Amino acid sequence: MVSRARAAARIVEVLDSPVLRALAEPARLEVLRVLLLHGPADIGALASHLPQDRSVVSRHLKTLEDAGLVRAERDGRHRIYELDGAAFIGALERILGEARALAAVCCPPAAAALPVALPARRRT
Repeated sequence: MVSRARAAARIVEVLDSPVLRALAEPARLEVLRVLLLHGPADIGALASHLPQDRSVVSRHLKTLEDAGLVRAERDGRHRIYELDGAAFIGALERILGEARALAAVCCPPAAAALPVALPARRRT
């Protein structure tokens, strides 16, 4: 049986995962949005839809790729980026599964509130 302190520490680790850190940045969410809307693309095409310079988009793509959310393939001199849907869903399922398993130890649901008897009203 895992202790409450150990379960709480592990949930914090899960929440501090590369996947969730990658998704916490609004600019990276915009990169994902562009990939979802326009499909696979190189940095130049992605940057044309975003307010950031290509170098900034490249750094965001690197973070997303390191987190396993985006994959890239070489096409000549270009790298074509696309969302890795299966990896994305798998990562979220793993995070949810582990959090669900640990939550029962470190943060069980609150007991149902007991009804409180109201004092009888006096007739005046």
